[in-house]
Amino acid sequence: MKEILYRLFEHQYLNRNEAKETLQNMAAGKYNQAQIAAFVSVYLMRNITLEELTGFREALLGLCLPVDLQQYNPIDIVGTGGDNKNTFNISTASCFVVAGAGYKVVKHGNYGATSISGASNVMEMHGVKFTADIGKLRKSIEESNLAYLHAPLFNPALKTVAGVRKELGVRTFFNVLGPLVNPVTPKNNLLGVFNLSMGRLYYYVYQQLGGNFAVVHSLDGYDEISLTSEFKVITKSGEQLFHPEEIGFPRIAQTDLSGGNSVEEAAKIFDNVMNNCSTTPQKNTVIINSAFAITTIDPTISLHEAIAMANESLESGAALGKLRKFLILNS
Repeated sequence: MKEILYRLFEHQYLNRNEAKETLQNMAAGKYNQAQIAAFVSVYLMRNITLEELTGFREALLGLCLPVDLQQYNPIDIVGTGGDNKNTFNISTASCFVVAGAGYKVVKHGNYGATSISGASNVMEMHGVKFTADIGKLRKSIEESNLAYLHAPLFNPALKTVAGVRKELGVRTFFNVLGPLVNPVTPKNNLLGVFNLSMGRLYYYVYQQLGGNFAVVHSLDGYDEISLTSEFKVITKSGEQLFHPEEIGFPRIAQTDLSGGNSVEEAAKIFDNVMNNCSTTPQKNTVIINSAFAITTIDPTISLHEAIAMANESLESGAALGKLRKFLILNS
């Protein structure tokens, strides 16, 4: 590790195999916590390269517990985190809205590392018991349209870096890796990123992997469609800029998306959204993210149609029904 650190400090880069081997060694406990912190810190000062990201991804997927749910053609809806906006659980709520619209979702999530409430935090607040039992996961996705994969159960290699990540309290390249190491390797992905250069990096990765994808970024720094500013969506067809007003949504204030000061507050906002009694900005943000997820799964559906479907899922109680069924199956 000492040799690798010297190279990185001198602004050199790792090739694909070096990146893969380094992460494998890290997972095997061959480096101490100070070395891991130093290694992670390099990527706070410069962007990760495509070669490095590919190598890190291969290492983690090779070490993870595989889960075969491909037959359901699910989508994962996730943000990289690290935008320091402390939003409520927008992508998690969107997962249930998409499930309520009739699509299968396989959510790969974890506790919040740079925000108060990650997906796993809000799940636990609702009594969810995390599982790696494939039979239970299949039953969940078949009956509630959603299976939840708590990352530490499927990526035991990440245990060696969990303490460092939490103590640093800032985004690391593991935030970048998270969306790429869903053990199901779904062929549909809606991914939010905290900057455009990162978005274009994911574009190259997803192009190599195939499948349907949409990488989203709000230009004022959110790793999701926030409706607080213009936002970009990158798909196989290229890059497109959207203005909230042009697609039927009023622009909102950043304070409208706050997740509060505790997991309990964030969970309450999540519940309000699911019960269709949230604020209009909260509801609209979940709807627009859900709509782009729907068009990712089925590109023949127009954005206007997808917005209507997401709205119907919330207002009819279909999304809430899927959440309730999910909680019965997973508590």
